[in-house]
Amino acid sequence: MSSPGVKLYVQDRYVVMDNGTLQVTISNPDGIVTGIQYNGIDNLLAVENVEVDRGYWDLNWSLAGTKGTRGKFDRIESTSFEVVVENEDQVELSFTRTWDQSLEGKVVPLNIDKRFVMLSDSSGFYTYAIYEHLKEWPAFILNRFRVAFKLRKDKFHYMAIADNRQRYMPLPDDRLSYRGQALAYPEAVLLIDPVEPEFRGEVDDKYQYSCENKDNRVHGWICNDPPVGFWQITPSDEFRSAGPLKQNLTSHVGPYTLAIMHSVHYSGEDLLLKFGTNEPWKKVLGPVFIYLNSLSDPEDDPLSSLWEDAKEQMRIEVEGWPYTFPASEDFQQPDQRGNVSGRLQVKDRYVCNENIPANGAYVGLAPPGDVGSWQREVKGYQFWTRADEDGYFCINHIRTGDYNLYAFVPGFIGDYRYDVIITPSAGYDIYLGDLVYEPPRDGPTLWEIGVPDRTAREFYVPDPSPMLINRLYVNHPDRFRQYGLWERYADLYPDGDLVYTVGVSDYRKDWFFAQVNRKNDDHTYTGTTWQIKFKLDCAATKTDTYKLRLALATAHAAVLQVRVNDDANSPLFSTGQIGKDNTIARHGIHGLYRLYNVDVPGNLLLEGDNTIFLTQANNTSPFQGIMYDYIRLEGPASFNGNKKP
Repeated sequence: MSSPGVKLYVQDRYVVMDNGTLQVTISNPDGIVTGIQYNGIDNLLAVENVEVDRGYWDLNWSLAGTKGTRGKFDRIESTSFEVVVENEDQVELSFTRTWDQSLEGKVVPLNIDKRFVMLSDSSGFYTYAIYEHLKEWPAFILNRFRVAFKLRKDKFHYMAIADNRQRYMPLPDDRLSYRGQALAYPEAVLLIDPVEPEFRGEVDDKYQYSCENKDNRVHGWICNDPPVGFWQITPSDEFRSAGPLKQNLTSHVGPYTLAIMHSVHYSGEDLLLKFGTNEPWKKVLGPVFIYLNSLSDPEDDPLSSLWEDAKEQMRIEVEGWPYTFPASEDFQQPDQRGNVSGRLQVKDRYVCNENIPANGAYVGLAPPGDVGSWQREVKGYQFWTRADEDGYFCINHIRTGDYNLYAFVPGFIGDYRYDVIITPSAGYDIYLGDLVYEPPRDGPTLWEIGVPDRTAREFYVPDPSPMLINRLYVNHPDRFRQYGLWERYADLYPDGDLVYTVGVSDYRKDWFFAQVNRKNDDHTYTGTTWQIKFKLDCAATKTDTYKLRLALATAHAAVLQVRVNDDANSPLFSTGQIGKDNTIARHGIHGLYRLYNVDVPGNLLLEGDNTIFLTQANNTSPFQGIMYDYIRLEGPASFNGNKKP
């Protein structure tokens, strides 16, 4: 049967897009999605909520100079409506809000154009937005922007984020004060008397369902009666900030599903978009696809069938990027974009005399900046790929503009930057040839702890308290997502801090995944000092300099101090206070990557037994601390008297 095409109904207070498969109702001129009708359900959205609290774009913003990351919440309600495209194949609608000086201090100084697109023969709809700040407008700060959909709690009970991250979920009612107990922060609730007894004793926390951008392609909810899936599909990361490893929320109890383009989660104030006076800016956010599916065969298992179909649709959307249908001239079409390719190798003479192919390297284009600046870059576009086993990479469909090429290579510390500015142009391929990354290295490896992969995943993650579990993450690869693991440190080390002996200890079992504070009986906290014990087979000379590489996976309001062979002296090195990642509290295994290179004078080291003391000195909160990615001690370049353990 052929599609009836897309029909548009414009009313005084609403606009309805209908392609025969679904109907989407949007408030006029606000641009809020108030209803989605599909598969016999009159409205998939939270009918118990007021209309403005169902499907919407929102943001958080602050006046210039404001401290912190909270900001003012703005559920973006537009003031004018326009039909951009209307034919049998496509409807595209524009809902705009224009800023002027009369709104200063009241509304974020942005022109905002929200777009909604419905195509024929499509079981869903698209939404994207164009944000613009003109040069003469005031300075301000953007904290977060996203699209949110709130679904019917009587219908959608099963949530899926990945093959191994899906389950039936508690109800939002279970988080109410008479059914749940708030824990150390309001997002985490212990379910005491849930509506469904199966959830009693579990912890619900939206941060347990966060996901890295590179893996955050499809997530959503399933209704069993009738079988219906509601999915948010993000086909590209180009409009998301801070690169492929940035973590964002996905779906969580509500039932809610989110398309987050920017947030400060797992990063803190480093990721605020701070606009100065006379700073013009424009960015296209999206499109993202809201996909609805139902069973083609009523005998199929709805949970697995709808999830597998959603993944297949995700693959179709990714392969179709960049889309050809957006009508905004600010969204660059495929023929307006360029491609960049090349080969990346690693040169580390203490590993291999020959260049090493950068197998699996993350290679990307981001606005020009310092080495590693991509992970804090929040205003422009980024384009990333993975190199193959021989180090070859190809980055396609790049918007025109000026970029640096950045990379990091699993198995090696540090960041690579190709210093020449790259300017892709429409329809052209740029081949960069062979590029060589020389990671930080002064001498041979005497010992190392961990794996340089920018996470603390390989270290020891304890079981949670049996009173504070999420059953999804029991015997799960992501066991670090359990609540309250910071308190397990004192349980495992009740009488003294961690001591790691090189050549004897196993970092997979003997290195706690986070250096956290110890909770005292009076509910105060004590900083912790970890020891690394190692032997040198021959004495260092006074003129020798060793190098201690400290790669951190995350830090939160922490001060890391290094001492050598005497923990009473002034530290040889101190980071000062670093980080506002809040990764420990939010069940991440990494935040922002930091690399410190510490010179260790030879006169501090002894023939035989030596100890490095690592102290986390800030001690006012359970969430202060650091996660290590990798630690290495290098000998002097001429050193050859110590065998690698």
